[in-house]
Amino acid sequence: MAKKIVQEKDMSFLDHVEILRWHLVRSAAAIFIVSMGAFLMKDFIFNKIIFAPKDANFITYRFFCKVSKIFGTDGLCITEIPFKLQSLDMAEQFSVHIWVSITAGFIIAFPFIIWEFWKFISPGLYTKERKGALSFIIISSFLFFIGVLFGYYVITPLSVNFLGNYSISDSVERNIQIGSYISLVKSSVLASGLIFELPIIMYFLTKMGLITPDFLKKYRKHALVVVLILAAVITPPDIISQIIVGVPIMILYEVSIIISKIVIKREFKKEQQNA
Repeated sequence: MAKKIVQEKDMSFLDHVEILRWHLVRSAAAIFIVSMGAFLMKDFIFNKIIFAPKDANFITYRFFCKVSKIFGTDGLCITEIPFKLQSLDMAEQFSVHIWVSITAGFIIAFPFIIWEFWKFISPGLYTKERKGALSFIIISSFLFFIGVLFGYYVITPLSVNFLGNYSISDSVERNIQIGSYISLVKSSVLASGLIFELPIIMYFLTKMGLITPDFLKKYRKHALVVVLILAAVITPPDIISQIIVGVPIMILYEVSIIISKIVIKREFKKEQQNA
């Protein structure tokens, strides 16, 4: 019978907290080191990345325009995003610079953070499961980075274009505070990255016995409603944007069902072998 590996016998709650604390400290240190590098790359991060979706020549807008022309219309072509960014507080730009650097540090250091998370939970896993560390880190990081790219190249441009062009009156000038703009970019990117971790979350919930494939299938319709609500929250309130965001999330949900089935089958085989 496979046995779970533990670091120490009869560890107290405080012992576990102490171990967790050091994992968090190392993760925070990694984020800090990467953030320092991001802080020094101010021009590239802001001008080439953060402010890029504000430009009508951004790759996403050009792609939508090409797709629009295929169908014989210019309806999706964007020629201008009519708003200017402004800073109203003395320390706002410096504060924004720090928080963007920390966000970049978290995104880039994500594989290391996942590695620390794995080291924390691995003592409670079986020996065979511990050997899957590399696969877990690669898959988790891949899904997260795909989600980040999806948030940056899809959700952010849709939101910036819609909100930047939305107007209640011509008498209102579109001068957007820089903190508001960057908050939109950060929330879109991070939320998307974390949402794409859904299959990993479902894997562990299945391992813990909290969900089953039948449970996920039973509440598929409810999940669809939640996904549409979520898509409405993180995207502009138009049906096209919600579909663009909702479809990948539903695909991830279906993938989660498959993963849950695989986990259940493996657990069943283990029980038969140990019987």
